[in-house]
Amino acid sequence: MDSHLELLFLSQDDVKKCGGDDMKYIIDIIEEVISLHDKNDYILPSKSTLRWGSIDTETTSGRINSMPGYIGGNFKASGIKWISGNPTNPFKYNLPRAAGVILLNDTETLLPEVIMDGTLISAMRTGAVSGVVAKHLAKKQSKVLGLIGAGVQNRTQLQAILAVCPHIEYVKVTDLDEVRAQIFCDEMSLLSQNVKFEIASNAEEAVRGSDIFITATVTEKPIVQKEWVDEGSLYIHVGSHECEFNVIRQADKIVVDDWEELKHRGVETIPIMYSEGCFDPQDIYAELGAIVNGYKKGRENNRERIYFNSVGMGIEDVAVAKCIYNKAQEKGMGKRLNLWEAPAFI
Repeated sequence: MDSHLELLFLSQDDVKKCGGDDMKYIIDIIEEVISLHDKNDYILPSKSTLRWGSIDTETTSGRINSMPGYIGGNFKASGIKWISGNPTNPFKYNLPRAAGVILLNDTETLLPEVIMDGTLISAMRTGAVSGVVAKHLAKKQSKVLGLIGAGVQNRTQLQAILAVCPHIEYVKVTDLDEVRAQIFCDEMSLLSQNVKFEIASNAEEAVRGSDIFITATVTEKPIVQKEWVDEGSLYIHVGSHECEFNVIRQADKIVVDDWEELKHRGVETIPIMYSEGCFDPQDIYAELGAIVNGYKKGRENNRERIYFNSVGMGIEDVAVAKCIYNKAQEKGMGKRLNLWEAPAFI
């Protein structure tokens, strides 16, 4: 019996050629994952974080996350994402803040079968989650989007919102680095020629008057204040402790992806509130899957302030990676890597 083992290796370029940068495609995958999460057809060990100090050091020295999972349904995929994030990379080394790889295992033997770039998949699937959120929780005629942060993450957030909210016509962008914000606007306007982009002078300006606003930063202190948040808006909270407690307290609906995992991670505003005895989990309206599956209603009127926070789940990365892997096999793409000719032990 031939017992040699090969792995397929997929570069970021391979991932792109297999649909990894197609936001509408990724949104469809993620919506199915969120549905399966609600149906309990998954296994999700808690995210493990390697960092050099306390939680607060992640905003300066960074961290590496280990995110394993199994997702059922039509995916039936097991794997893990290993992803680092160093906030200084873009400024000190001209490198992405986050970079990672995803490894999938064979369904029957559980042996590793493919390793691929996870940097693009991670950014796209995080944006895609917000696409699913906006599809169900934003006003149907949303026209104004506010973005706090002009990094990679808000690029995919923008792509996702435009994919599901066809009436967006005005995007306000703010960043601590105005040059970075200008580059963001210049580059993204090329992809969205029917949308007007403008630099907001501060976070308040980005939030006020926005139908949807998104925070995707590495801030150490809360940015968003209660008074800024308009009636009828959707706040998508992507980063860590980005808003004051009262922003959440005044929300008509609080929606999360996975409350237990948010508590475990502990860096977002809601779990910080909870740890300080300032938040009752009974105040969570729903996990997103219950809304996707129709057990709970999404937005019910144009006056509701809706707040969404996600921890990010490894099963999302695994599902996208599985779909990319299947396409790569169909196309005959990637490189074969020989892990062993014969195993050292059986």
